[in-house]
Amino acid sequence: MRADRDLHPLGLGQDGPGTLVIDWSDGHRCSLDVRALRLACPCAECVDEWTGEQRLREDAVPDNVRPVRIDPVGQYALTVAWTDGHTTGIYTFERLAEMCACEDDQSGGAA
Repeated sequence: MRADRDLHPLGLGQDGPGTLVIDWSDGHRCSLDVRALRLACPCAECVDEWTGEQRLREDAVPDNVRPVRIDPVGQYALTVAWTDGHTTGIYTFERLAEMCACEDDQSGGAA
């Protein structure tokens, strides 16, 4: 899915416990694996701010991790409170759109 500066979510929901669904302003519906989203957390606790090195180990995130609450951050991002107690990640709309790996995605998506 093409990340666009004017792109914003019109709706959020879940398709089962492991999938977050985002309806985007461009009409695209994207499904994201919630565990992959947790593992992609860009906060300073999960990624070293200076080196970009991943600090979060995959084995430290439970297979059944789920969002407890999702809140907007201004008009550019979402923050997620997770069942593993993590709450500091900010996912920009651009990053979320880039993570979309839907079959109808022409850009190839990034996981």
